[in-house]
Amino acid sequence: MSMRIAVALAATIGAGVLLSSAAEARPEVVGISGEYTPGTIVVKTSERRLYLILDQGHAVRYPVGVGRAGKQWAGTTRIDGKYRNPAWSPPSEVRRDKPNIPNVIPGGSPRNPMGVAAMTLAGGEYAIHGTNAPGSVGGFVSYGCIRMINDDIIDLYQSVSVGTTVMVTR
Repeated sequence: MSMRIAVALAATIGAGVLLSSAAEARPEVVGISGEYTPGTIVVKTSERRLYLILDQGHAVRYPVGVGRAGKQWAGTTRIDGKYRNPAWSPPSEVRRDKPNIPNVIPGGSPRNPMGVAAMTLAGGEYAIHGTNAPGSVGGFVSYGCIRMINDDIIDLYQSVSVGTTVMVTR
């Protein structure tokens, strides 16, 4: 094998490992510090992780994609809706950046960025949702939504209810 082919192969395998590791990370129970009420969702944007608080000191941790530069936010809100296979209407900011995008992308479409489930957040156009682009999970990729692997959003969706507190920190 020539050196050029060996280097190209190593680079391809290395890139695949780097790109897939975030998307393939599975939820795990971890220790967490802070005064959180059990059942609260905590998103740590800088870590690109979402925590579902189990009890004082323990949480289920999921990898997430978060807002890219200039699109991040922080604050406390709550889940105000839960939807399976939601249709998606692009917010005005997305429409401005991508004027050819359809007004509505039906639920179940491979082009729908919401994936298999979404939980909308009160007070804005944001949601915690799945994705049909799992390789984007783990990055700074969205317009402010919290993006999860489809299996993970189903797990979280089944674990929380409308009214659940969501705290987003940078």
